[in-house]
Amino acid sequence: MPEHVNSQLRAIPAVQTIQRAIGDRLPVARVWLDQAIRDELEHIRQAVLQGEPVPPFERILAAVETRARRYAVPHLRPVLNATGVMIHTNLGRSPLPPALMDHVAAVATQYSTLEYRLSEGQRGSRHEHVEELLTWLVGTEAAMVVNNNAAAVLLALSTLAEGREVVVSRGELVEIGGSFRVPEVMALSGARLREVGATNKTHLRDYMAAIQDNTALLLKVHQSNFRMMGFVASVELADLVRLGRQTGIPVMADLGSGVLRPLRIGDYEEPDVPTVVQTGVDVTTFSGDKLLGGPQAGIVVGRRDIIQRMKKHPLARAVRVDKMTLAALEMVLRWYAEGRGHELPLWQMIEAGPEAIRQRAETFMDHLRQHLPAEVRVELEEAWSEIGGGSMPGTRLPTYLVTLAGSEPRDVVEWERRLRESDPPVIVRVSHGKILVDLRTIFPQQKLTLQTAIVRAITGEVEGGSR
Repeated sequence: MPEHVNSQLRAIPAVQTIQRAIGDRLPVARVWLDQAIRDELEHIRQAVLQGEPVPPFERILAAVETRARRYAVPHLRPVLNATGVMIHTNLGRSPLPPALMDHVAAVATQYSTLEYRLSEGQRGSRHEHVEELLTWLVGTEAAMVVNNNAAAVLLALSTLAEGREVVVSRGELVEIGGSFRVPEVMALSGARLREVGATNKTHLRDYMAAIQDNTALLLKVHQSNFRMMGFVASVELADLVRLGRQTGIPVMADLGSGVLRPLRIGDYEEPDVPTVVQTGVDVTTFSGDKLLGGPQAGIVVGRRDIIQRMKKHPLARAVRVDKMTLAALEMVLRWYAEGRGHELPLWQMIEAGPEAIRQRAETFMDHLRQHLPAEVRVELEEAWSEIGGGSMPGTRLPTYLVTLAGSEPRDVVEWERRLRESDPPVIVRVSHGKILVDLRTIFPQQKLTLQTAIVRAITGEVEGGSR
């Protein structure tokens, strides 16, 4: 190794030297400071090996402090969602109301009746907390909950069709996000896929021709994250159920998202769970954290004998939910039962009219204009909000955006970065050289925080940091 490189390596300060220099002035736990020192010194070492000089000592201290503050901030943390995407998968999907979370906190911080029946003084089942509510709400015989809808589908297929065939339309072999695909989930369950029809057209006769002695299940998958238009045809669930009755083969519907009340936006109508159940389908699966507006969960409703088999399957323990999920889901379902479903944050966002959003946006825009430099263009723009989360594809709601633009294109890039690194972080959209702020997904109590974050980001007065 060249002598000048060795000389630079020897010039890298020791861990203890940096610790003494920083002392107690940094308000973070020692573990984060020590890790920051080690990581920064390794970063410097690698740079020296590439021919870079050792930075000045004060710059090293500043870099260590920045790292330590970043490490001390929890990775999973709240953000302000100003994108207008209501079920934002990357940002945690459906938010829960604070009033509901009081109950979740009580269950989480104390012992609970998770698997205990007070009436009998003996062990119970964690399924009992939501099963009765679900059967009342959707009109089915039995129900159970697992950790997400993919797990619900996996458990149902493993229970009903392991080693046998499942008949499904080619046009319904969807990818459900994160590269997870229905055929792959099916293969993992041990069931064998029997594709019928064409990508754009499937008829009842296609299902009939595919049925044989080894057929275990007829599967209907709702195209919840895409739409096909034009020369297309599919089999109605009610017709598939009748075929199942005639042949003695169970029928399963995977709704993907799942909504408990009728929902139509524009020309798109989302199939609601109670209506689907009324077709007589044997098993229905759907999500808890999409259009239901609750926590992440996979919900299974259907025939009692099938649900009981699923509960006893070995896989059921691997995909079961914990007490906090059950506590949150029970409260969400209780709100629906009490006629309070419209109070859930998701439904308040969906039902917010464009005129109400315009008024909020105008007030917000006026405040920003008073606190931002004159060269910053703050304008109101008509646009669209999205449902998101792989739900109701192509469906948009009219909204009004507050847009921000500077004198240089790079201004917006820098502002967006500062917003992401603010405390709390603010997530916005950027398009055509503008920052777009959709107040549909900003809660009223977040308005002042958002205003402050934007002013600081644009004027360069950013505080805090992110990881």
